[in-house]
Amino acid sequence: MSDREGSRFGWFLAGLGLGAVVGVLYAPRSGSETREALRARAEEGRDYVRNRARDARDQASEWVDRGREAVNQQKDQFRAAYEAGRQAYQEATAESGTPKNL
Repeated sequence: MSDREGSRFGWFLAGLGLGAVVGVLYAPRSGSETREALRARAEEGRDYVRNRARDARDQASEWVDRGREAVNQQKDQFRAAYEAGRQAYQEATAESGTPKNL
């Protein structure tokens, strides 16, 4: 029984060695080429993330500018309405003869 186990283990080691040799012979790239390819892909990923962050920052800036513009427009409309109301009040109190301070 031990002969059988020994031969199985031997065949396992032989297959492992043969697989390693075949893997090295048929590898698409050398180790340095593989590392360079990985490095290049990592740089592409970093550039992609930077570009997306820049796009997001630009879009957020655009939204902030739109918000400011809307707030300023609302302030101008409120100011115009306030002045119109104040003018109407002054005209109404001037006609009735009882001036009142605002």
